[in-house]
Amino acid sequence: MTAVKQSTDARGPARLIGVDWGTSSFRAYLMDGAGAVLDRRDSADGILAVQDFDATFERHCGAWADAHPSAPILLSGMIGSRQGWVEAPYCGCPAGAGEIAGKAIRHVTARGRGVAFMPGLSWRSPTGADEVMRGEETQILGVAGSGRRILVLPGSHSKWAEVVDGRVARFATFMTGEAFAAMSKHTILGRLMTGEGHDPKAFAAGLAASGEPGGLLHHLFRVRTGGLFQRWPGEALSSLLSGLVIGHEIRGARDFFGVEQVLVVGGASLAARYVEALSALGIEADVGPSDAAAHGLRLLAAQISAPDASR
Repeated sequence: MTAVKQSTDARGPARLIGVDWGTSSFRAYLMDGAGAVLDRRDSADGILAVQDFDATFERHCGAWADAHPSAPILLSGMIGSRQGWVEAPYCGCPAGAGEIAGKAIRHVTARGRGVAFMPGLSWRSPTGADEVMRGEETQILGVAGSGRRILVLPGSHSKWAEVVDGRVARFATFMTGEAFAAMSKHTILGRLMTGEGHDPKAFAAGLAASGEPGGLLHHLFRVRTGGLFQRWPGEALSSLLSGLVIGHEIRGARDFFGVEQVLVVGGASLAARYVEALSALGIEADVGPSDAAAHGLRLLAAQISAPDASR
């Protein structure tokens, strides 16, 4: 477990303990009344790596809860899924902080601590296709602001969301990261790959190829032939594949949302890759703050009274 201190003293007045608990990671924040992060905990204790959620929460956040017994405790992300600690059913879109907090599920831990599990979001398209997210909505709330914004949260299942005046109106999922991992590790495309470093030239070539006729299933095979005929060295093939799948994602999202400007919310490395791709395809891109989830948790906490969300 890695602990990153945000201040030299986490014993001051705290108003919130917020946890962003996903499939592969655990991030917790101790915040003051203004939303400033006093202390934080980061670890790889995602829900797939944990057997006892109660004990894991105590190990990471128990000392905070003991020191600040009146601070509400909010948990968001996959911890509220069917595979998590306590299931919090999805909240339908359009939805903002008020609607999401209104569907929070209260729970009392083994230590008698009152906690609130935040729901994820769902949206059904006009054609009847269902979309869901868990955890990303907390980050979205943290950067939503006013007016209309289009956000992308890259990852295994990249989420693109249209947000209007702080409420998620609709969103779409692209299985880009998972498709890349499957193709590079479990198909013939990966046989000639010799590294995973970023090759800007190969990445740009993949982005450009994503706009050619034929579609993704046709374009993917050029990763194989690009290595077979040594048009690209083995260490560049990963970037060629990455450019192809990200390029298809962005083009699909552009058609879906009619987007010209995007806010990218995610880890620094992946966010930089998406800014590079968006810029190459003529879409203006900015990067959101790294602590978007903490800001979102604070907004959700403001919708939940402390007596209901704490013991």
